[in-house]
Formats: sequence, structure tokens, C-alpha cells
Amino acid sequence: MITDPAPPSGAAGRVERGSVNRPESPTIWDVPDERPVKAVITDWGGVLTSPLNDAIDVWLAAERIDVERYKDVMRAWVKQAYDGSDVNPIHGLEDGSLPVAEFEGLLAAELRTVEGDPVEAAGLIARMFGAFAPVHPMYDALRAVRAAGARTALLSNSWGNDYPHDLFADLFDAVVISSEVGLRKPDERIFRHALGLLGLDAADCVFIDDIEHNVRAAEALGIRGIHHTAPGATIAELRSLRVLP
Repeated sequence: MITDPAPPSGAAGRVERGSVNRPESPTIWDVPDERPVKAVITDWGGVLTSPLNDAIDVWLAAERIDVERYKDVMRAWVKQAYDGSDVNPIHGLEDGSLPVAEFEGLLAAELRTVEGDPVEAAGLIARMFGAFAPVHPMYDALRAVRAAGARTALLSNSWGNDYPHDLFADLFDAVVISSEVGLRKPDERIFRHALGLLGLDAADCVFIDDIEHNVRAAEALGIRGIHHTAPGATIAELRSLRVLP
């Protein structure tokens, strides 16, 4: 998960018409194959949880962190993560090659409070996303998808988060977390890995993500995509695909 959903100029897999200012309703791109949807693959942070930036804002305010400094650091790291550069902290954290504690140390070293004090490294990620809350309408929708006979999968770029596995047990047929498989979205291999676990073709599936270039990466493989902007709108799109009653 990243805090700035728009890939920078020159990013690998960049989408020219994607932007931070997202539309009010999700955008869905259909592939020519009109086969019925047999599985829904979904992101976690920002789709099954409250928005990423809202959680980050709570953390920044609670710890009185210099917001502009934080944004400058993250812009630079996000750019490196998507412009084909060598492994950087975000890339390494998401694919598991950089231990969580090391990432926390690197990020904390770049940050300061508004008073100029250092930021504690230990437990930084847990504090960053401490305001995450489950979006129950989306969980209910996925349960309804399974009840209607389709399969479900989680496909998440991890930031070392504690996932609510108690909520996942009766929800997903497959779970793919980037740091556990050594791959990260938008790499096509992580989508193919999820398809393999489901035992389905790309055209049998729909993928939901709040980051548009991840949706486009899935769509490039033939997976139908929904760019998530709000639970109600995404649920309406699932109904339009006849995967929800």
C-alpha cells in the first residue's frame, strides 16, 4: 500500500489518465470476453478498510509530524518505487526484501515533528495505520459473492500490517500478500499467482483496487477491473457484472 496513489511521471506501467483526484464512482474496464465472472479478487487497504490517507492524516496529527516533510519523503520514495529504479524502501517493504524494522528506521530517520524532534522508529507502521477500520459493507458484499457461487481472493501489497485474519477465514478462497510471495502489484506475476491459486483464467475474474494503475495492470492481463472509490459504487458495479444478486 502507498499513500500517494498516482504513479509519478516516467513510472513503469504508468497510466496517463490516472490522477490523484479520483472520480466519484468507480471506473470499470470490460475485456472483450463476456464470460460470467467466476471470482472477485480484491485489494485490502483502502478497499476493505477506511481510506489510506485518512488513516495517515490521523497519525500525522497525533504525533505532530511535519506534514510537508512526510509528503516530500513519500513522494521521492514512491517515485523510486515506480520508475524502474533499484530496490527502494517501499519496494523492499512490499516484496518482503526489506525487514519491517529496517523500513521503520529509514522512515523515522527522515521525519521530524513540528517542533523538530525525532520520530520513534519502533512500531512506526502500526501507528501509521492504527486508524484503519474495516468497511463492513464491502465484507458483506464479498460474503454475498461467495454465497452466490463465485470465488474470492485477497491480493494485497503489504506494509508489514497486521491483517485481520479472523475476518478472512470465511471470506476468501485464496490470500496473496506481497511480502509473503516476494512480488508486488503492479507486477503481472503476482496477478498470475492469484489466478493460479483460484484455478481460473483472467477473463473469469474481476479485480478491485483503489489505486488505478494496479487496476490497469490487471486489465492488461484480461482481468476485468474496478477502480474503487466508494463502497456503494463498487457494490453497484459488482451487481452490474451479475456477480452479486
